[in-house]
Amino acid sequence: MRLLPVLIAAALVVPAASAAADTPFASAIFKATHNSYSGGAKQSITYQLDHGVRFIEYDVHDNGYAGDYQIGHDSPGNQVDHNGNPASNNLRDWMSVVNTWSAQHSTHAPIVVMLDLKDDLTDNPSFAAGNMTALNASISSVFGSRLVLAKDIPGTLPSVDSLRGRVIVLLSGDSGSRAEYKRDVGYNPAVALNGRGQIVEVHDSGAGGLWYWTGTYGADGRVTWLRHGKYDNGQTPAVALNDNGTLVEVHQSQSATTLWSHVGQLNSQGEITWSASAQFDNGVLPTVAFTGTNTVREIHKSQNNSQNWTWNGTVGSSAVSWTGNAKTSDARYNKSVSGALSVWTGADGPTPSNTLRYTTPATNGGRIRYQQIAFDEFQAGENADLQQGAQFYASTATNSSFIVNSRNAGKIVRGWDFDSASDATTPLANYPATNDPWSSWYASLTANAVQ
Repeated sequence: MRLLPVLIAAALVVPAASAAADTPFASAIFKATHNSYSGGAKQSITYQLDHGVRFIEYDVHDNGYAGDYQIGHDSPGNQVDHNGNPASNNLRDWMSVVNTWSAQHSTHAPIVVMLDLKDDLTDNPSFAAGNMTALNASISSVFGSRLVLAKDIPGTLPSVDSLRGRVIVLLSGDSGSRAEYKRDVGYNPAVALNGRGQIVEVHDSGAGGLWYWTGTYGADGRVTWLRHGKYDNGQTPAVALNDNGTLVEVHQSQSATTLWSHVGQLNSQGEITWSASAQFDNGVLPTVAFTGTNTVREIHKSQNNSQNWTWNGTVGSSAVSWTGNAKTSDARYNKSVSGALSVWTGADGPTPSNTLRYTTPATNGGRIRYQQIAFDEFQAGENADLQQGAQFYASTATNSSFIVNSRNAGKIVRGWDFDSASDATTPLANYPATNDPWSSWYASLTANAVQ
């Protein structure tokens, strides 16, 4: 007799099947709101979820980023209704409303939280400045194990019932940010892999910027990329990394043939603390490698002819002490290969020819990019780069041909500003995102919506 309450409690947390047979995700209809944060007739986020809405939209801004993003339409706080909603405009607070509700209703149909990026996040030079690594961290910190990770489902989303109690984050808005989330671009990549499996990759933008990625090399030969940021200006960089996480970077100036070096320290989160750069010579195409725990050798080409020159360096806490400059018949180091890891640029299907890629024995031509936490939306009229691999499609509700063709192709489709019964198509958009969710016409249209 004492087992009965336990059995009942266990039954309550098992995802419930819908009244009808389980539905493939791309065939289901869900209630959805447009600019969900704006309240008014839509009511609060909790009210919307209580009444069957399973698509919530937050417009996101990074201007003035100070540890969190802000929501709002044209600017942070614009058209945000705080009645029954968080008092702040902080994105994490608003995502937490969905997470709390989800925790209290464990058998709900999967909820999509769409982040409509109103600003360009690609100009944020670091995690601390709010680049997309920081956005990933915010998403993961709020939703944790409830999150359906895009990297775990590279094909088609499974059935609705198999994802009950889960949350999907979808990126919309600024197309440059969405494209960079899927792939990064650059020129002259170089890489260093140390004995602890830590990775530093550096490259130039082709327009004067020097950028880095850090990552880890797993026992399975696969790379997890961790942090990304801008560290200086210049071109043709190279990097060396020792087992203590100390790195030496060398590069050529963008507009001259001066050579410069940096010392950096890589931490366990993949972030680099960079010391100031210092000029050490003139030349082109510098390369560098550790020769001991705190010693390096640099080899570069003369700016005037094919002669190679070399330096020896002792690595201090903030700079390299260079000595022994001389001509050498030795070749420059192969800066694009370190151990079993190599980096290069090349198109991946429709991506640009300068897409940053890597190869290991386990991965041939993987993309150097952000961890694929969120899904990336493709909108009507966008290029094939954004369309590649996208499961979620979107357009204005009046673009009926796009909605119908995409639905018939098995895509999951959102139509925004869905504010009249006349916007309905056959088949209907999976997410008819409306500003008027409690009207009788919308109730009739979504009578069979999954909840």
